Amino acid sequence: MSLSSHVEELKKKHRILSNQVEEAQRAPGSSDIEIAELKKQKLRLKEEITRLSVNA
Repeated sequence: MSLSSHVEELKKKHRILSNQVEEAQRAPGSSDIEIAELKKQKLRLKEEITRLSVNA
């Protein structure tokens, strides 16, 4: 897998997590812990995308 396709895959996962966070925030039964974990995953992906993009 090339670096650019890997970055694109990470961006896709980041968008999916963004949608999951938005849905969880709107859902009345979602816990704050669940939302926080999704946000942490999203942040880790963003950091990895940034790291790979800078090194490319």
